[in-house]
This record gives sequence, C-alpha cells and structure tokens, in this order.
Amino acid sequence: MILKKNNKETLLSSHLSELRNRFLYFFLFFILSFLLSYLFVEDIFNFISEPFINSIEFKENKRLIYTGLAEAFLSYLKLALISGFVISSPFFIYQIWAFVAPGLLKKEKKIIFPFLFLIPIMFILGFLFVYYFIIPLAWDFFVGFDTSISNNDFSIELEPKINEYISITLKLAIAFGLAFQLPTAIFLLTLLGLTSPIDLQKKRRFVIVIIFLVAALITPPDIISQVGLAVPIIVLYEFSIFVSKFFEKKKK
Repeated sequence: MILKKNNKETLLSSHLSELRNRFLYFFLFFILSFLLSYLFVEDIFNFISEPFINSIEFKENKRLIYTGLAEAFLSYLKLALISGFVISSPFFIYQIWAFVAPGLLKKEKKIIFPFLFLIPIMFILGFLFVYYFIIPLAWDFFVGFDTSISNNDFSIELEPKINEYISITLKLAIAFGLAFQLPTAIFLLTLLGLTSPIDLQKKRRFVIVIIFLVAALITPPDIISQVGLAVPIIVLYEFSIFVSKFFEKKKK
C-alpha cells in the first residue's frame, strides 16, 4: 500500500516536473519572439497603421500623437509583447500537445492532432478578415466626424493617440482571431461526441443573441465593428453545423 502510494507520488512529481519544463521552454521561446518583435516593432506598427493612414488621405498632417512621456515606448512594448505571443503560440500549442498526448488513446490522437494546425490557421484568417475588411470600414466611419477640411469657422479635428490606436487595433485583431476559433471548437466537440448538429440547431437562437451581446462588448462602440464581428461568427456557426453533420455521418 505504501509502495503504491509512493509510486503515485513519484508519477505526479514526474508529471509536474515535465509540465514545468515545457512551460519553461515556451517562456524562453516567447522571450526570443518578443525580442525579435521589438527589433522590428516599427515595421509592425507601420503595417497596422496603414489602414488608418489610408483613411486620413484628406489630411495634410498625417500623424498619431502621444501626450505621456513614456506613452510611445509603452505602446511599442505592448505591440511587441502581443506580436511575440502570437509568434510563439504554435510552439505553446505544441508543448501542451506533447504533455497531453502520451495519456491519450490512438483514436483520440488522430482526432485532436489536425486541430493543432487548424487553431493558428483560423486565428490568422480572423486577423486577415478584420485587417482587410472591418478595420478600413471602421476607421472611415470614425474619421468621418473630422470636419477640419470644411469651410466652417468651427471644425472638429481628429488627433488620435498612439496608445489608443494600438489598443483598439489589437483588441479587434484578438477578438476576431478568437471568434474564428468557433468552427474549430464545434468540430472537435462533435468528433468527441460532446455535442451534435441537432443540439447546435436547437440552440441557434440563443447562440445568435449571445454572439451579438459578445460582439457589442468586445468591439468599439460602432455598429460597423459589432455587425462585422457578429455576422461572420453566425456564418461560421451555420457552416460548423453543416460540417458537423458530415463528420457525424462519417463517424457513424
């Protein structure tokens, strides 16, 4: 009995040690990714600010301002941290998989392994969608309140701050990247038998309401961003139901 207990404690200690080592590997890889991102942070910033520059073509002085002494530095730091995490996230997923895989059955490994590639792919698709379709529309909407080129004696002029611009852009990018994980989650739950197309269809109304509520909470307070996030997620949800039916028939 004592020997059995000691074996369990040894096994638990071994698992915790492995988990600690894998998080250490990820942390070191993240630090390298962060340093690399900070090395090219100006290029990254120029990339994410391009839609804004295109939206203010009418302005002679195209700029972002900062009012705090360390604001620009901290904004660049935040951008490098997020970029570093995105770069290192596939390595993080691999480390989690390497820790969990030995305890899975061969059938479970075959089901879950393809999703390790699907997760980052869907995140990238979400970012590309928001960057090329939603952000240009949202920025045009916000910039439309600038009346500095009008002939009136009084005008409203946009003077955006660098930290606010980076924060709102990253918020949208992360929101759409996570939202595009919905099909991945539904496919996996269907393959594991935790849900079914019939359940998804029954909950459609509630899901649509929740999607619009979440979109209103995590996007800027404009109808373009909210609808731009909600509608693609609803389309992805319907697509997930369709594909889930195919997977369920194949599984049977």
